[in-house]
Amino acid sequence: MTTAMKNLGIDRMTVHERAELALEIWQSLEAESLPTSLSEEDEAELDRRDREMDDTPDSGMTWAEFRKRLQAGR
Repeated sequence: MTTAMKNLGIDRMTVHERAELALEIWQSLEAESLPTSLSEEDEAELDRRDREMDDTPDSGMTWAEFRKRLQAGR
């Protein structure tokens, strides 16, 4: 963990508490109205990927599978 996480006591929180904190931080960013406009090209790509996942839900991989492949250099 980073020094900031230790200084804030985050390293002493449970996994559940850290997940709740992360969600709370994420929601606070949404409240700040961050710019979310995408180009038409980016929007079309996200739509394409969404349709692809709907059509072939088994085409993805779990985080554990991704990490294993990444560590193996593939």
